Amino acid sequence: MRTGESVLGEADLALIHALQLAPRATWTDLAAVIGTSPDTLARRWEQLTSGGYAWAGLLARHQASADALYAWVEVDCAAGQSEVTAGELARDPQTRGVHQVTGDTDLVLLVTCPDLVALDEYLVRRVQGLPGVIRSRTQVITRMHPLRNGPQLDQLTPQQAQRLAELNGPVAGPGRKPHRFTEADRRIVAALAGDARISAAELARQVGTSESTVRRRLEALATGGALFHHCKPAPRFSGRPVFALVKADVPPLEAASASAAVGRLRQTRLVTSVTGPHNLSAGVWLRSVDELNDVTAAVARAVPGLRITGTVLSLRVHKLGAQVLGPDGRRTHHVRPADPPSAEG
Repeated sequence: MRTGESVLGEADLALIHALQLAPRATWTDLAAVIGTSPDTLARRWEQLTSGGYAWAGLLARHQASADALYAWVEVDCAAGQSEVTAGELARDPQTRGVHQVTGDTDLVLLVTCPDLVALDEYLVRRVQGLPGVIRSRTQVITRMHPLRNGPQLDQLTPQQAQRLAELNGPVAGPGRKPHRFTEADRRIVAALAGDARISAAELARQVGTSESTVRRRLEALATGGALFHHCKPAPRFSGRPVFALVKADVPPLEAASASAAVGRLRQTRLVTSVTGPHNLSAGVWLRSVDELNDVTAAVARAVPGLRITGTVLSLRVHKLGAQVLGPDGRRTHHVRPADPPSAEG
Protein backbone atom coordinates (compact mmCIF):
# COMPACT_ATOMS: atom_id res chain seq x y z
CA MET A 1 0.00 0.00 0.00
CA ARG A 2 1.10 3.61 -0.46
CA THR A 3 2.42 5.40 2.59
CA GLY A 4 1.38 8.90 1.57
CA GLU A 5 2.81 11.67 -0.54
CA SER A 6 5.44 12.85 1.96
CA VAL A 7 7.54 10.07 3.46
CA LEU A 8 10.06 11.24 6.05
CA GLY A 9 13.66 11.14 4.87
CA GLU A 10 16.62 9.30 6.39
CA ALA A 11 17.88 12.45 8.10
CA ASP A 12 14.45 13.06 9.64
CA LEU A 13 14.22 9.52 10.98
CA ALA A 14 17.76 9.73 12.35
CA LEU A 15 16.80 12.89 14.26
CA ILE A 16 13.67 11.22 15.64
CA HIS A 17 15.68 8.15 16.67
CA ALA A 18 18.18 10.41 18.46
CA LEU A 19 15.38 12.14 20.36
CA GLN A 20 13.91 8.76 21.32
CA LEU A 21 17.19 7.98 23.04
CA ALA A 22 17.92 11.44 24.47
CA PRO A 23 14.75 13.56 24.31
CA ARG A 24 16.13 16.51 26.28
CA ALA A 25 19.69 16.58 24.97
CA THR A 26 20.86 19.94 23.60
CA TRP A 27 20.98 20.48 19.86
CA THR A 28 24.75 20.87 20.20
CA ASP A 29 25.10 17.44 21.83
CA LEU A 30 22.77 15.83 19.30
CA ALA A 31 24.61 17.45 16.38
CA ALA A 32 27.94 16.08 17.61
CA VAL A 33 26.52 12.54 17.41
CA ILE A 34 24.45 12.82 14.23
CA GLY A 35 27.04 14.85 12.32
CA THR A 36 25.26 18.04 11.33
CA SER A 37 24.87 21.55 12.72
CA PRO A 38 22.76 22.40 15.80
CA ASP A 39 20.89 25.07 13.83
CA THR A 40 20.00 22.58 11.11
CA LEU A 41 18.63 20.10 13.66
CA ALA A 42 16.62 22.74 15.52
CA ARG A 43 15.18 24.11 12.29
CA ARG A 44 14.27 20.69 10.95
CA TRP A 45 12.66 19.63 14.24
CA GLU A 46 10.53 22.77 14.23
CA GLN A 47 9.38 21.94 10.70
CA LEU A 48 8.54 18.36 11.64
CA THR A 49 6.63 19.21 14.80
CA SER A 50 4.79 22.25 13.48
CA GLY A 51 3.71 20.21 10.46
CA GLY A 52 2.48 17.35 12.64
CA TYR A 53 4.94 14.87 11.13
CA ALA A 54 6.64 14.00 14.44
CA TRP A 55 6.48 14.69 18.15
CA ALA A 56 8.44 14.16 21.35
CA GLY A 57 6.56 13.71 24.61
CA LEU A 58 7.41 12.23 27.97
CA LEU A 59 4.74 10.15 29.66
CA ALA A 60 4.62 8.55 33.09
CA ARG A 61 5.79 4.96 32.91
CA HIS A 62 3.18 2.72 34.54
CA GLN A 63 3.77 -0.95 35.19
CA ALA A 64 0.76 -3.11 34.37
CA SER A 65 -0.79 -4.52 37.56
CA ALA A 66 1.59 -2.43 39.73
CA ASP A 67 0.73 1.25 39.83
CA ALA A 68 -1.74 1.26 36.93
CA LEU A 69 -3.87 -1.08 34.87
CA TYR A 70 -3.83 -1.39 31.09
CA ALA A 71 -6.43 -3.05 28.89
CA TRP A 72 -7.27 -3.65 25.25
CA VAL A 73 -10.87 -2.67 24.59
CA GLU A 74 -12.80 -3.59 21.44
CA VAL A 75 -15.77 -1.35 20.68
CA ASP A 76 -18.68 -2.13 18.34
CA CYS A 77 -20.41 0.95 16.96
CA ALA A 78 -23.71 1.68 15.29
CA ALA A 79 -23.59 2.06 11.51
CA GLY A 80 -21.84 5.26 10.50
CA GLN A 81 -20.73 6.11 14.07
CA SER A 82 -17.18 4.68 14.18
CA GLU A 83 -15.34 7.86 13.27
CA VAL A 84 -17.35 10.11 15.57
CA THR A 85 -16.99 7.67 18.47
CA ALA A 86 -13.26 7.33 17.89
CA GLY A 87 -12.91 11.10 17.92
CA GLU A 88 -14.76 11.29 21.23
CA LEU A 89 -12.65 8.58 22.86
CA ALA A 90 -9.42 10.15 21.62
CA ARG A 91 -10.23 13.15 23.85
CA ASP A 92 -10.06 11.00 27.01
CA PRO A 93 -6.94 10.96 29.18
CA GLN A 94 -7.51 7.22 29.78
CA THR A 95 -6.88 6.25 26.14
CA ARG A 96 -3.30 5.65 24.99
CA GLY A 97 -4.35 4.32 21.60
CA VAL A 98 -7.49 4.66 19.45
CA HIS A 99 -7.70 2.76 16.15
CA GLN A 100 -10.47 2.19 13.62
CA VAL A 101 -9.91 -1.38 12.50
CA THR A 102 -10.90 -4.20 10.19
CA GLY A 103 -12.55 -7.40 11.39
CA ASP A 104 -15.50 -8.12 13.64
CA THR A 105 -15.15 -4.94 15.70
CA ASP A 106 -14.97 -1.25 14.81
CA LEU A 107 -12.50 0.27 17.27
CA VAL A 108 -9.58 -1.00 19.31
CA LEU A 109 -8.51 1.06 22.31
CA LEU A 110 -5.48 0.84 24.57
CA VAL A 111 -6.76 2.11 27.93
CA THR A 112 -5.03 2.83 31.22
CA CYS A 113 -6.72 3.30 34.60
CA PRO A 114 -5.50 3.17 38.20
CA ASP A 115 -7.26 -0.11 38.99
CA LEU A 116 -10.13 -2.44 38.07
CA VAL A 117 -12.74 -0.26 39.77
CA ALA A 118 -11.65 2.80 37.76
CA LEU A 119 -11.54 0.72 34.56
CA ASP A 120 -15.09 -0.52 35.15
CA GLU A 121 -16.30 3.02 35.81
CA TYR A 122 -14.64 4.33 32.65
CA LEU A 123 -16.08 1.56 30.49
CA VAL A 124 -19.60 1.76 31.91
CA ARG A 125 -19.99 5.49 32.34
CA ARG A 126 -17.96 6.75 29.42
CA VAL A 127 -17.40 4.16 26.68
CA GLN A 128 -20.70 2.30 26.88
CA GLY A 129 -22.53 5.54 27.56
CA LEU A 130 -21.66 7.03 24.18
CA PRO A 131 -24.67 7.03 21.81
CA GLY A 132 -22.68 5.43 18.98
CA VAL A 133 -21.53 2.43 21.04
CA ILE A 134 -23.40 -0.88 20.86
CA ARG A 135 -21.10 -3.01 23.03
CA SER A 136 -17.52 -3.39 24.18
CA ARG A 137 -15.21 -6.28 25.09
CA THR A 138 -12.24 -5.89 27.41
CA GLN A 139 -9.03 -7.84 27.89
CA VAL A 140 -6.98 -6.74 30.88
CA ILE A 141 -3.23 -6.63 30.27
CA THR A 142 -1.51 -8.69 32.95
CA ARG A 143 2.02 -8.01 31.73
CA MET A 144 3.80 -5.76 29.25
CA HIS A 145 6.82 -7.64 28.00
CA PRO A 146 10.12 -5.87 27.28
CA LEU A 147 11.25 -5.64 23.67
CA ARG A 148 14.70 -6.53 22.42
CA ASN A 149 15.55 -2.94 21.42
CA GLY A 150 12.66 -1.06 22.91
CA PRO A 151 10.16 0.82 20.72
CA GLN A 152 12.85 2.89 18.98
CA LEU A 153 13.67 3.31 15.33
CA ASP A 154 16.84 1.73 13.96
CA GLN A 155 18.32 4.59 11.94
CA LEU A 156 21.46 5.26 13.99
CA THR A 157 24.53 3.07 14.32
CA PRO A 158 25.05 1.14 17.59
CA GLN A 159 27.90 3.51 18.40
CA GLN A 160 25.71 6.59 17.92
CA ALA A 161 22.93 5.00 19.98
CA GLN A 162 25.36 4.26 22.80
CA ARG A 163 26.64 7.86 22.86
CA LEU A 164 23.09 9.18 23.02
CA ALA A 165 22.13 6.73 25.76
CA GLU A 166 25.06 8.06 27.78
CA LEU A 167 23.81 11.62 27.23
CA ASN A 168 20.47 10.57 28.65
CA GLY A 169 22.04 9.53 31.95
CA PRO A 170 21.80 6.32 34.00
CA VAL A 171 18.95 3.89 33.43
CA ALA A 172 17.09 2.31 36.33
CA GLY A 173 17.75 -1.38 36.63
CA PRO A 174 15.21 -4.23 36.79
CA GLY A 175 13.22 -4.78 39.94
CA ARG A 176 12.88 -1.09 40.73
CA LYS A 177 9.95 -0.05 42.86
CA PRO A 178 7.21 2.02 41.17
CA HIS A 179 7.99 5.72 41.45
CA ARG A 180 5.60 7.63 43.71
CA PHE A 181 4.99 10.99 42.12
CA THR A 182 4.95 14.25 44.07
CA GLU A 183 2.49 16.96 43.11
CA ALA A 184 5.35 18.84 41.41
CA ASP A 185 6.23 15.66 39.46
CA ARG A 186 2.67 15.36 38.23
CA ARG A 187 2.65 18.95 36.94
CA ILE A 188 6.01 18.42 35.25
CA VAL A 189 4.84 15.24 33.52
CA ALA A 190 1.66 16.98 32.35
CA ALA A 191 3.72 19.74 30.74
CA LEU A 192 6.15 17.29 29.13
CA ALA A 193 3.40 15.14 27.59
CA GLY A 194 2.95 17.59 24.76
CA ASP A 195 6.58 18.60 24.28
CA ALA A 196 9.51 16.78 25.86
CA ARG A 197 11.90 19.57 24.86
CA ILE A 198 10.36 22.38 26.90
CA SER A 199 13.20 24.22 28.62
CA ALA A 200 13.69 23.94 32.37
CA ALA A 201 12.92 27.65 32.66
CA GLU A 202 9.61 27.26 30.82
CA LEU A 203 8.77 24.15 32.84
CA ALA A 204 9.40 26.08 36.04
CA ARG A 205 7.06 28.84 34.85
CA GLN A 206 4.29 26.39 33.95
CA VAL A 207 4.68 24.30 37.09
CA GLY A 208 5.03 27.27 39.42
CA THR A 209 8.32 26.34 41.03
CA SER A 210 12.02 27.16 40.70
CA GLU A 211 14.21 26.07 37.81
CA SER A 212 16.53 24.24 40.21
CA THR A 213 13.57 22.25 41.57
CA VAL A 214 12.52 21.32 38.06
CA ARG A 215 16.02 20.09 37.20
CA ARG A 216 16.23 18.10 40.43
CA ARG A 217 12.83 16.47 39.92
CA LEU A 218 13.59 15.67 36.27
CA GLU A 219 16.78 13.90 37.31
CA ALA A 220 14.88 11.92 39.97
CA LEU A 221 12.18 10.94 37.47
CA ALA A 222 14.74 9.87 34.87
CA THR A 223 16.98 7.86 37.17
CA GLY A 224 13.94 6.28 38.81
CA GLY A 225 12.71 4.98 35.45
CA ALA A 226 9.46 6.91 35.87
CA LEU A 227 9.30 8.41 32.37
CA PHE A 228 8.54 6.83 29.02
CA HIS A 229 9.94 8.59 25.94
CA HIS A 230 7.07 8.84 23.47
CA CYS A 231 8.94 10.31 20.50
CA LYS A 232 7.57 9.13 17.18
CA PRO A 233 7.13 9.96 13.53
CA ALA A 234 3.52 10.21 12.40
CA PRO A 235 3.00 6.62 11.18
CA ARG A 236 1.56 7.49 7.77
CA PHE A 237 4.79 9.24 6.81
CA SER A 238 7.26 6.99 8.61
CA GLY A 239 7.70 4.13 6.16
CA ARG A 240 5.73 1.85 8.52
CA PRO A 241 2.18 3.19 8.19
CA VAL A 242 0.16 0.04 8.95
CA PHE A 243 -0.69 -0.94 12.52
CA ALA A 244 -1.83 -4.50 13.22
CA LEU A 245 -2.85 -6.22 16.42
CA VAL A 246 -1.91 -9.89 16.37
CA LYS A 247 -3.76 -12.12 18.85
CA ALA A 248 -2.42 -15.50 19.85
CA ASP A 249 -2.86 -18.35 22.28
CA VAL A 250 0.25 -19.93 23.77
CA PRO A 251 0.66 -22.65 26.45
CA PRO A 252 1.27 -20.93 29.81
CA LEU A 253 4.67 -22.55 30.28
CA GLU A 254 5.78 -21.15 26.91
CA ALA A 255 4.48 -17.63 27.49
CA ALA A 256 7.85 -16.13 28.42
CA SER A 257 9.72 -17.63 25.47
CA ALA A 258 6.86 -16.76 23.10
CA SER A 259 6.73 -13.11 24.17
CA ALA A 260 10.51 -12.87 23.83
CA ALA A 261 10.39 -14.34 20.33
CA VAL A 262 7.63 -11.97 19.23
CA GLY A 263 9.47 -9.04 20.82
CA ARG A 264 12.57 -9.78 18.72
CA LEU A 265 10.73 -9.09 15.46
CA ARG A 266 11.72 -5.69 14.04
CA GLN A 267 8.06 -4.82 13.41
CA THR A 268 6.97 -5.35 17.03
CA ARG A 269 6.30 -2.32 19.22
CA LEU A 270 4.24 -3.83 22.04
CA VAL A 271 3.84 -7.36 23.47
CA THR A 272 1.22 -7.99 26.15
CA SER A 273 -0.10 -10.94 28.13
CA VAL A 274 -3.86 -10.61 28.45
CA THR A 275 -6.96 -12.15 29.98
CA GLY A 276 -9.73 -13.63 27.84
CA PRO A 277 -10.07 -16.04 24.91
CA HIS A 278 -6.40 -15.67 23.94
CA ASN A 279 -3.47 -14.85 26.22
CA LEU A 280 -1.05 -12.86 24.05
CA SER A 281 -1.55 -9.69 21.97
CA ALA A 282 1.18 -7.90 20.03
CA GLY A 283 1.08 -4.52 18.32
CA VAL A 284 3.19 -4.36 15.15
CA TRP A 285 3.89 -1.60 12.61
CA LEU A 286 4.24 -2.75 9.02
CA ARG A 287 5.56 -1.32 5.76
CA SER A 288 2.56 -2.75 3.89
CA VAL A 289 -0.51 -4.87 4.47
CA ASP A 290 1.08 -7.95 2.90
CA GLU A 291 3.93 -7.80 5.43
CA LEU A 292 1.43 -9.09 7.99
CA ASN A 293 1.77 -12.52 6.35
CA ASP A 294 5.53 -12.40 6.94
CA VAL A 295 5.05 -11.45 10.60
CA THR A 296 2.53 -14.17 11.38
CA ALA A 297 4.68 -16.76 9.57
CA ALA A 298 7.76 -15.64 11.53
CA VAL A 299 5.85 -15.92 14.79
CA ALA A 300 4.60 -19.41 13.91
CA ARG A 301 8.11 -20.58 13.04
CA ALA A 302 9.66 -19.09 16.18
CA VAL A 303 7.06 -20.50 18.57
CA PRO A 304 5.68 -23.86 17.35
CA GLY A 305 3.28 -24.11 20.30
CA LEU A 306 1.69 -20.74 19.55
CA ARG A 307 -1.64 -20.52 17.73
CA ILE A 308 -2.64 -17.23 16.10
CA THR A 309 -6.29 -16.61 16.88
CA GLY A 310 -6.88 -13.40 14.96
CA THR A 311 -5.47 -10.24 13.42
CA VAL A 312 -6.89 -6.77 12.92
CA LEU A 313 -5.51 -3.94 10.79
CA SER A 314 -5.89 -0.28 11.64
CA LEU A 315 -7.77 1.65 8.96
CA ARG A 316 -7.13 4.94 10.73
CA VAL A 317 -5.07 5.92 13.77
CA HIS A 318 -6.88 8.51 15.89
CA LYS A 319 -4.52 8.58 18.87
CA LEU A 320 -1.08 7.35 19.91
CA GLY A 321 0.04 7.94 23.48
CA ALA A 322 -1.16 11.44 24.31
CA GLN A 323 -1.13 12.60 20.68
CA VAL A 324 -4.27 13.03 18.54
CA LEU A 325 -3.91 12.52 14.78
CA GLY A 326 -6.08 14.10 12.11
CA PRO A 327 -7.67 12.45 9.05
CA ASP A 328 -4.50 13.16 7.05
CA GLY A 329 -2.39 11.25 9.56
CA ARG A 330 -0.63 14.27 11.03
CA ARG A 331 -0.59 15.20 14.71
CA THR A 332 -3.06 17.94 15.59
CA HIS A 333 -2.70 18.28 19.38
CA HIS A 334 -2.13 16.32 22.57
CA VAL A 335 -4.46 15.35 25.40
CA ARG A 336 -3.16 15.67 28.93
CA PRO A 337 -2.89 12.07 30.17
CA ALA A 338 -4.38 10.87 33.41
CA ASP A 339 -2.29 11.88 36.44
CA PRO A 340 0.19 9.26 37.70
CA PRO A 341 -0.24 8.03 41.28
CA SER A 342 0.81 10.60 43.87
CA ALA A 343 3.27 10.12 46.72
CA GLU A 344 0.27 9.93 49.02
CA GLY A 345 -1.07 6.98 47.04
